[in-house]
Amino acid sequence: MEDCNWEDIIETPELPLEIIVYILSFLHASDRKEASLVCRSWYYASQDSQRKITFCFPASASSLELIRGLGRKSRCGLIISQLDGFSMSRSLLLEVGLCLGSKLESLALPGSSVTEASLLALLPRLTSLRSLNLRGLNSLFMSGAFLSREEHRQQVRSALSGLEELDLSDIRYLSDLTFNRLTGCTPRLRRLSLAGCHIAFEFDPYGGCPVGAVSDSSALLSLRNLRRFLTEQKSTLVSLDLSRTSITPESLRTVAQVQDLVLEELCLHGCKELTDYSMEILVKHQPSLQRLGISACTELTSRSVEAIAQGLKSLTHLSLSRDWRITEKGLADLLSVSSLRSLDLSECLHVSGTEIVNGLTESSAARAQLETLNLKSCTYIRDLAVFSLTQLLGDTLRELDLTSCVNVTDLSVRAIATYLQRLVVLRLGWCKEVTDWGLLGMVETARCEPDQETGDKGPRFTRTFGNMGFFKPPRLPFEDRPKLVTQNDLQQFRQQAGASLLALSRLQELDLSACPKLTDSSITQVVHYPDLRRLSLSMLPEITDASLASVAWHCRSLTSLALSHCPGISDRGVAQAAPYLRRLQHLYLSCCNNITDRSLLLLVQHCNRLKTLDISRCKNISITAVDLLQSQLPFLENVHYKCIGLVEQLDADTEQLLHQPILTEEDGVVVRSCL
Repeated sequence: MEDCNWEDIIETPELPLEIIVYILSFLHASDRKEASLVCRSWYYASQDSQRKITFCFPASASSLELIRGLGRKSRCGLIISQLDGFSMSRSLLLEVGLCLGSKLESLALPGSSVTEASLLALLPRLTSLRSLNLRGLNSLFMSGAFLSREEHRQQVRSALSGLEELDLSDIRYLSDLTFNRLTGCTPRLRRLSLAGCHIAFEFDPYGGCPVGAVSDSSALLSLRNLRRFLTEQKSTLVSLDLSRTSITPESLRTVAQVQDLVLEELCLHGCKELTDYSMEILVKHQPSLQRLGISACTELTSRSVEAIAQGLKSLTHLSLSRDWRITEKGLADLLSVSSLRSLDLSECLHVSGTEIVNGLTESSAARAQLETLNLKSCTYIRDLAVFSLTQLLGDTLRELDLTSCVNVTDLSVRAIATYLQRLVVLRLGWCKEVTDWGLLGMVETARCEPDQETGDKGPRFTRTFGNMGFFKPPRLPFEDRPKLVTQNDLQQFRQQAGASLLALSRLQELDLSACPKLTDSSITQVVHYPDLRRLSLSMLPEITDASLASVAWHCRSLTSLALSHCPGISDRGVAQAAPYLRRLQHLYLSCCNNITDRSLLLLVQHCNRLKTLDISRCKNISITAVDLLQSQLPFLENVHYKCIGLVEQLDADTEQLLHQPILTEEDGVVVRSCL
């Protein structure tokens, strides 16, 4: 400081707030939080860049201060879980209304059982609410008296007149009466979810009486009442979710044919009654659909795919997951829909990818520009299909899921690293043929094994005994283990510019779980992603603390890390990694038997943002350490600690039992014996 020439120091001018807001908009939420502590102008800029933030927390006494603090924000959203009918929950909802009434834009109450009086006291204050999620809130509709008074309906109607999204899924006690009372207060709905509700599609509780002739049913939610609602709100409604309901083909036809109803999104996941005929009718009457979810509709075949390809020319997202009867037929036509951006074919067991490639190749002028492709558990997918897809989708694809594609090998990994360098999400879990060589982008050197030097000549004698010969069976392909990567190989990797996974510099999620041939050699050299958020290395028996330390050093943005069933991970690795994992929120370490109480103390010291921790079946962890962890980490919500320390306790009990004398009576004589 003494050598510093103060005359040369020029004070930098303060940047305009708009520029700081723009710069901070590129940062992760946790980084923006740290940046807000720099000075007053940065604080205001960080608040502006987070203009719409949703806060999620369980109901507790400490939540009251959080809600009061949120009152300084211009707008926000809340997800409050575990609310009940006791005084603390009532005070919490009252505080939400007082502090955030005109600023709250979305509210969700999952896993709650609030009373009618509590919600009726809150809703009239939420004048800016745009999204209301009452999913599974059975306690609100059980009595049938919710919004039964006209004065309550007027108050709620004046507050919720601008509500656009309403989620009523999984409510068992919803009836025409309660549904009409609530939707009558929300005249401008754009999105409605009735997933998992009991809707009487094939039974008319009114016996054919005209609408208005009889009062609304207080026992059932009927198709006729749903059709009346769609007719009334057809000018604004664009999204409908009827997943996991018993909707029939004729009922879907009734919904689709509502005059002037133009849906952009329709979810029918798990509607097992639907047939190809119903899809053809839907496509005919709702040609403007952009998002269609028909996963787990097990009666659908490739005929539905062909109808969708011909009729929905504006389709952007399509989910066909678990539609087991779908084959390759029709997929080529589907890939000619130029607007298609997301395609989910997971667990479509007859899909091999051939027709997808043909569709992308033949319609090169107006082909689908896929950004998301899910081929999970498509076991017929092979390297040739993956290689072709990577070349055709290299400019657009951002998310690729090949989980459980058991025939995918290192060739596919090298193709992904070469052509899909804009990938953000890559899932290769359970691809058991993927090895270190694939991740490193190298070709495996020849093995020096006797069978390969001389050629496998089939079974041969190993020894003889009299007239009997003992044969050594031929080597089976699945018994082969890849040649281990040596230091010379790693030196060659560092010197070459090969197609390794390092090229995927934009990755934010990577799943390599259950790829048992992966070792430290590739994990330490390749998993170097500064923007990586979620990483799964579970069930990799060959990795050690070296991999954990390397991942922590090179991937400091991690919020979720899975290392379950990795026996090589110990306290030493946690000690090396924890100081660099300060953003970590979810950590999975189940069945890591070398993890002890020391690791939990390190997590308390360095990872104070943890929300989820799984240490199930870690036999060297004590309940005392778990209690300390829960008391020290303020954001911790879920701790899974089933069977911790159980093995030693069982061993101790068994040992004591073995040495305990047992009294038996033989012919009237008491005999002392041990097990």
